Amino acid sequence: MYICVCQAVTDGQIAQAVANGAKNLRDLRRDLEVGSACGRCMSSAIKCLRSAKSEARQAGNSVAA
Repeated sequence: MYICVCQAVTDGQIAQAVANGAKNLRDLRRDLEVGSACGRCMSSAIKCLRSAKSEARQAGNSVAA
């Protein structure tokens, strides 16, 4: 699903950015330019970032178990 229409950034790209080390919105703005045009996507980008980080933590715990 598109999170940032202006920059054509999807939730999958945000998840991949988190997998590659993105930890916060600043990282997403740097890596994907999320929110750099109109800014309407910021709340959705934050939710997606939190979700991706949570899924990454859960996947890490599952692998360690």
